[in-house]
Amino acid sequence: METITLSPTPTSEVHLGARILVVEDETAIQELIALNLSQAGHEATLVGDAQEALERVRDSLPDLVLVDWMLPGMSGVDLVRRLRANERTRSVPIIMLTARVEEADKLLGLESGADDYITKPFSIRELNARIKAVLRRRAPQMTEDLAQFKGLTLDPGTHRVSAQGTEVDLGPTEFKLLHFFMTHPERVYSRTQILDHVWGDHVFIEERTVDVHIRRLRAALEPSGTDQLLQTVRGSGYRLTALP
Repeated sequence: METITLSPTPTSEVHLGARILVVEDETAIQELIALNLSQAGHEATLVGDAQEALERVRDSLPDLVLVDWMLPGMSGVDLVRRLRANERTRSVPIIMLTARVEEADKLLGLESGADDYITKPFSIRELNARIKAVLRRRAPQMTEDLAQFKGLTLDPGTHRVSAQGTEVDLGPTEFKLLHFFMTHPERVYSRTQILDHVWGDHVFIEERTVDVHIRRLRAALEPSGTDQLLQTVRGSGYRLTALP
């Protein structure tokens, strides 16, 4: 059985709170990874093969997938290719775990669509650093990095928002909504896309729910004038923009 060097995560580590799907057929490795991810503030879902992983992903999209190369049946490389070929799962961040250390293997893993590649054995500190780096690139709203945009400042760690230097009181959904827009400025998102990113994939609620929370967010930002940054794009959706 392959070995992994894992050690407890210091309590001072930043907690990202990502939902991570771990695709690994070795039970002992599964449990070690799950324990340490939990200590780092993540929520781990464990599966033992690619087919089960595809079924879980159909039910609900994870924030990130950790995939072992050597899996029974379909390989981890083929699983990554399947995920990248599907429009719904194309943008899910993926990190490949493997004992293969040859450069050709690393290139194959990355060319299959993985965002990063970690060779065993590895430390949990390295894994957490790689997870944070991949999320920062692919899903910045899942990190606890300070977000700033045109007079708005949002701190995920303390759950505080200020607009033009004045603290703004937001409900949890409005906070997540603003965080998403601040980490994806100048891009237009449809109501369906906003529901998937903010409420979660496969959440069955009315698209007009987005409009309700947009109105609440604008009302909270209105005293500072920053509500004007959140624009309605007729027929398309919403965007956070610095343009008038």
